[in-house]
Amino acid sequence: MAAGDLVNINPNALNSTIEFLTAMVTPTLLISATGSLVLSTSTRLGRVIDRTRELERRLTDLIMAEDRTSIVLYELRIDTVVNLLDKVTSRARLLQRAMTTFYYGLGFFVLTSVTIAVAAFFNTYRWVPIPVGIVGIFFLFWGSILMLAETRFATATVNAEMDFTWALANYVAPKEIINKYIYNAHGKRRLRPKIAETLEKEHTREPNRDA
Repeated sequence: MAAGDLVNINPNALNSTIEFLTAMVTPTLLISATGSLVLSTSTRLGRVIDRTRELERRLTDLIMAEDRTSIVLYELRIDTVVNLLDKVTSRARLLQRAMTTFYYGLGFFVLTSVTIAVAAFFNTYRWVPIPVGIVGIFFLFWGSILMLAETRFATATVNAEMDFTWALANYVAPKEIINKYIYNAHGKRRLRPKIAETLEKEHTREPNRDA
């Protein structure tokens, strides 16, 4: 009789147990994913802060320079550093907002697990974990949107640095060398019109500077 009781398992109880475990696993996966996003966002924010401090030192050195005429493309350097500072400031703010949003999502996913356990234990208010989990998913979605915007600023920062590097190369490199790289692989000019105009002004003022 005892052996028969062990074999005859109540299917309803088994199904309830499986449903409960499945419900608990889903928030756990979301918690793990959100934790990874928090870690990567925190790392990116630390790098942006270091980058901001580096740009601040570069700007201070340029402003405090005694002989500014000896610095190649001085005004363009100032403009580039200020432009980069503006972009990294926007990146830092976006990353802070994204990290805060991810933490909110993390908290709601943990709360979802708690409400699932409470609802299963008391067998009441079984609908409560659903809206709580949806709110957590919304925070996760909004944080991803913020990270996408931050990625665009990161790309713009790289482009701004490359613009200055190519402007410097065009200013100091011999013409026979730089003419080989006027166009990129897509057939477009590497120097944007604004940078090219700035270089023309620098070349125009070069005789007066030497005088």
